[in-house]
Amino acid sequence: MSDLRYYATGKRKSAIARVWLKPGNGDINVNKLAFGEYFGGSIDQKLATRPFLLTDTIDKYDVFATLKGGGKSAQAQALRHGIAKALLEVDVANRQPLKRAGFLTRDARVKERKKYGKKAARASFQFSKR
Repeated sequence: MSDLRYYATGKRKSAIARVWLKPGNGDINVNKLAFGEYFGGSIDQKLATRPFLLTDTIDKYDVFATLKGGGKSAQAQALRHGIAKALLEVDVANRQPLKRAGFLTRDARVKERKKYGKKAARASFQFSKR
């Protein structure tokens, strides 16, 4: 029973979260650091643990995650996506609340690329007639 683990990958912008869930008491380790140590802000911590609150499994699983790329906020959202997908692996009955909250859908919005002849993706240099 101790070898029982659930794996899922969560993504947001350029952040990728590889998440493993195993039955435990609610410990969360991110990149070999404690959850509070990695995510200093309480907003990111609340954001990442929302799938557990929705499915009433807050103290039932330990989380081990590796995060790459993106900023802290995008990493927290990628972690949330990964945890939600892993909870779906645990029990299919979790699908309805997670889907309704929008945690199973990958947020595909990414930064638009800069175009040549422009200052940024859409912003141009000021036009001068003379």
